[in-house]
This record gives sequence, C-alpha cells and structure tokens, in this order.
Amino acid sequence: MAKLSLQNLIDKNEIKGKRVLVRVDFNVPVDANGVISDDKRILESLPTIKAIISSGGKCILMSHLGRPKGEKNSKYSLSVVAEYLSNVLNKNVLFSDDCISEDNVKVINEMKEGDILLLENLRFYKEEEKNDPEFAKKLARYGDIYVNDAFGTAHRTHASTEGVTHFIEKCAAGYLMEKELKYLTDAIADPKRPLCAILGGSKISGKIDVLESLLNIADTILIGGGMMFTFYKALGYNIGKSILEEDKVKLAKEILEKVKTSKAKFELPEDVLMADKLEKDAMTKEMFADRITPDFNDWIGVDIGPRTIHKYKQEILRSNTIIWNGPMGVFEIDIFAIGTIEIAKALAEATKKGATTIVGGGDSASAIAKAGLENKVTHVSTGGGASLEFLEGKKLLGVEALTDF
Repeated sequence: MAKLSLQNLIDKNEIKGKRVLVRVDFNVPVDANGVISDDKRILESLPTIKAIISSGGKCILMSHLGRPKGEKNSKYSLSVVAEYLSNVLNKNVLFSDDCISEDNVKVINEMKEGDILLLENLRFYKEEEKNDPEFAKKLARYGDIYVNDAFGTAHRTHASTEGVTHFIEKCAAGYLMEKELKYLTDAIADPKRPLCAILGGSKISGKIDVLESLLNIADTILIGGGMMFTFYKALGYNIGKSILEEDKVKLAKEILEKVKTSKAKFELPEDVLMADKLEKDAMTKEMFADRITPDFNDWIGVDIGPRTIHKYKQEILRSNTIIWNGPMGVFEIDIFAIGTIEIAKALAEATKKGATTIVGGGDSASAIAKAGLENKVTHVSTGGGASLEFLEGKKLLGVEALTDF
C-alpha cells in the first residue's frame, strides 16, 4: 500500500508517548435493552487498539453509531460500546459524553501511556457528515498522530475521515484498513482464476457500476436477490408482484447487451421461489423464471430456486477466487433463506478446498453470520458500501487522504 501505515510508525518507534487519534467503526447493532447483538466491528478493531497501547501510545477512539441526524440522542450513545470494550480488553476505557468538549483536552493531557478514551458519537453533530473544517480541527487537536481503521466509512468524506487529515501531519492506515484493502486489491488486481462474482441484494441501481466493472474482470458473474427481477422484466418475463425498479429496466437491457461481448459468463437464475406474502407462514412455489403464469400475478419472488442453487454451487466450487455481495433472497425470513444459506455453504466448501472467498459486508455479512459460517470463509468485510465502491474502481477518499509512504 502506498500510504503510511500504523505498522510503519510502530517500526520507527513513533507511537510511544504520543496521542493517537483513531477513527474506528463501532457502528454496531444495539437492541432496545442496550445489548450489542453483533460485535464483529469492535473485535476487528482490537489489533489496532492493542498495538497502539502496547507501543506506549495514548489511544483516543472516535466513531459514529446509527443515524442520530446531527442531534444528541441517548439511543445512539457509544457509552454501551465503551463498557463492552472495557470488558473485552479487561481494561478500563475512559468515555467522553461529548466528542468535541473542552474537557476532553484536559482528560487527554492527563492520560497515561496505554490509556484508552472513547469519544461520544460523532454524528451528534451535523458538522461531522458535512466535513466542516472547524469541527475537524476540534477533533484533530486531540491527536499527534491520526490512524484511520474504519474501512466501513473509507468512502465517505467526513470530518473524522478526511477533514482531520488536513490538521495532523502523520495520518496512517490501521491494521483492519490494511487487511480490507489487501484482500480486495488482490481479488481484483491479481486474482487466482477463475474469479467468480456473486451479486445479490434488492436493487440493481446500487450495483450498476460494480456490475460493469466486473464484466471486464470476472470470469463468472452470478446474479440473485431482488435485482434479478429487473433483468427478468428487461427480458419480457412476468414477475408477478416481485420487487422491480421500473426506471432501471432500460439499463438492465443495456447491461444484457454488454454481456454478449463480455469475456465474463453472466448467469441469471433459471428458477425462483415465489410466495403469496412476505411472512414466515407464506405459501411458496418453485417456478421457472420464464414461466411465471398470470395465476401468480399477486405472488412475490423471494429466493433463487433449487436448480439455480445447484448450478451456482458448481460455478463457485470450480472457482479459485470468489467475491460475494448481496443475499440471494429475503434471507431474514427462514423459509426464504435457503438460496442464501446454500451459497454461504458453497463458499465455506470452496475455502476449505483452497479458494480465496471474500464476503462484501452489509447484508452479505449478516447472511453468512446467520449461516454460522463467518469463520469458514477467507474474509468478511466490515464495509458494504466501501467494498462496493472499491470493486467499482472508485478511489476511497478516506484512504486517499492518508499520508503517502
């Protein structure tokens, strides 16, 4: 990586005694009882935190949580994360109830080497997402060194990801950031072929650029999820009441035309699971995608069918690099989750056989966790949006802002 890294600074013994301001991604799900239901992002940040404190640095952590829309809201307080982090590290983690309070300066000055402070939710201030320079400057005064370890926000130009870099001389990538970029770079720039890309999710609109990019890179592209119905509509199929982006049908036709001259094999599901409602007690029927009759005009497509599952699993198992972004159906409801779970199992099997398997964050990460297979694949990304933009070939502005090395 052509950017300064935390390891570079540790190797030069530049952390000891320094205030290290770290952007982490602690945007974790917290239930109504204040219980964190998925701690993956917290655990993924631990190597960076531990490296800083073991090197004698004073670690000042900052993050967002949820969407408080620029207003203080106890529902989105990071205090629960501070407590959780204390337990995981078996070490007291200081907590500030205001990310830009004047009191923070005094607290930080009194911190000892190896101490940790977590600042309150950055998005309690509108200035964070607006990348307000004065807000960024207030954050920057807390650190002698800045480390960005929040891959999930690496594509955002916010005060804590881009703005602060203008006020701190040395800005480095943390261990998680490095790991994320390495896996994605290797998968795209120098993959062990065949390279298989699996794209799902509800909408084609969020995947257009990545689709077009992968047509030039992948050997096989497997389509699933709600986005398949926009392609079906472009082919003139009846889709009942399945999810449809009417304004993207023309675009779907254009992509299908590009497929004809692409080196990539492009696969749409040949059969689908239809349901009479989006409920766990729904009636379901497996149908060929091009033979959904008018009798099922009130039904909804909810998953890929068994023939497609079998075919997709074969494609996955013959590939040496697999990238998966987006579930195959409405996986939140168990009876509609079979396709997604089977794809997850195929990735685990491919990994066991030596393939590199990368799951692109977001719903895909939730899906592989639901299957209980997150530890059976090579890498599960902590950033859905960031990984998509990387696959599209876009520069991640939070990374671009770091110090060149």
